[in-house]
Amino acid sequence: MSLKLIFHTLGNLLICLAGTMLFPLGVAIYYQVGAGEAKSDLSAFVISAIITLIVGLVLRFSIRLRQEELGIREGFAVVALGWVTVALFGTLPYVFAGVFHIDGRSPWTAFSFCYFESMAGFSTTGATVLTEIEHLSHAMLFWRSFSHWLGGMGIVVLAVAILPMLGVGGMQLFRAEAPGPQTDRLTPRIAQTAKLLWGVYLLLSFLETGLLMLGNMSLFDALCHTFGTMATGGFSTKNASVGHYDSVYIDMVICCFMFLAGTNFALHYRALRGDIKSYFQDTEFKFYCIVIAVSITLISWNTIRFEVDGQVPYDSMWTSLRYAAFQVMSIITTTGYGTADFEQWPALSQFILVTLMFYGGCAGSTGGGMKQVRFLLLIKQSGAEIKRLIFPHAVLPIRVNDRAVPPEVMTNVLGFFFFFIGIFAIVTCIMATLGLDLVSAAGATIATMGNIGPGLGSVGPADNYAHIHTAGKYVLSFCMLLGRLELYTVLILFSPNFWKG
Repeated sequence: MSLKLIFHTLGNLLICLAGTMLFPLGVAIYYQVGAGEAKSDLSAFVISAIITLIVGLVLRFSIRLRQEELGIREGFAVVALGWVTVALFGTLPYVFAGVFHIDGRSPWTAFSFCYFESMAGFSTTGATVLTEIEHLSHAMLFWRSFSHWLGGMGIVVLAVAILPMLGVGGMQLFRAEAPGPQTDRLTPRIAQTAKLLWGVYLLLSFLETGLLMLGNMSLFDALCHTFGTMATGGFSTKNASVGHYDSVYIDMVICCFMFLAGTNFALHYRALRGDIKSYFQDTEFKFYCIVIAVSITLISWNTIRFEVDGQVPYDSMWTSLRYAAFQVMSIITTTGYGTADFEQWPALSQFILVTLMFYGGCAGSTGGGMKQVRFLLLIKQSGAEIKRLIFPHAVLPIRVNDRAVPPEVMTNVLGFFFFFIGIFAIVTCIMATLGLDLVSAAGATIATMGNIGPGLGSVGPADNYAHIHTAGKYVLSFCMLLGRLELYTVLILFSPNFWKG
């Protein structure tokens, strides 16, 4: 284990982060000149960028290295510690702009608000401790949403794409940041693969921004909502989220791009090269479509058929279909945007949405959750076990995309499922101990572990996380990190064997 190499690479990440702060700095300058917004945001981003850059340069150039390659251990350490570090320095604009007033609060408590908001951004969770969003300046709103966009495809993958010095050990970082059952390598060079994925990400982002502007959104709002959509993050510039616009057109545009963001980006790349059939040949994608279609159908039927408090939620099939489709897509892709308060829906609809919180998007997408492919493999494994009882000597391999899944992959999936449910139960107990009712505790846990944002109870779609106990904010921030890096990359750091040698 080379600690020097780890800190050297973390320095490179901070240099990248400092560079990204120039974008909200430009927004601050524009709106200070054009709209007379306060200078505090301008100075906040200048100071934040300078501090981040200095620390990055110190880590990069104060550590002398011979030519070394990032190994497996270093890769996991860099990714896990990198996300913690990026979120830590991402709090600086909130701190220096005074977004969260610290009057009467201890520094530990005040910092918990800043770190929670920063981690929710970079992890693409979209949970917020802000009670009034529209009072924020344009620069701060942009930074919240932009942090989503950076975290969506992965700040480490971005570094692999633009920093040649990471090229040798880039695959270790690439795998550690997306440790799921499928990590597609589109070209022999991992840096080129990272560039291609970011290229697709950029193209879809430009396209959605243009379409939203056609729906009479301002360029600023279109950009911010595109950042939240493509990263499946969910930070909005409006208190009422996407529901503020009350536009069928905007709902449908965002709904379509949430669907694309929840799909494996390798499929988008192949489709752009003319291989449209790759979508329909991919088993996980077909499973993803089936889950979405069934969920929308059931919720549409349920919200027009059954009464809640003496009233049917929607009076027409079209209205029911519109809101059901948006919320299903928002939850299954872990975006977290809202056009309706689904806690006012019938119990069956709420149960379906909670189930989708565990499912998440496809492997290789920007979505969180446990991923569709893992559930698909578990279902296939369960079916195989039933057949094995009938035919004890039969060889029954698990297949995805007409290829047999190696036993070690199935072991990985089963282990992931056990860890996910176990951590979910433990954190739910912790949050209940810190004062939340059981529904709110479970809702907050799955909403952060699944990188979704809105949960149930006191952290539902019409609420926020400001009331959570200080310790609870740090616990949920850790859950966001676990969910974003899919457990193993973080949990491996707690193994004593990892640090030996």
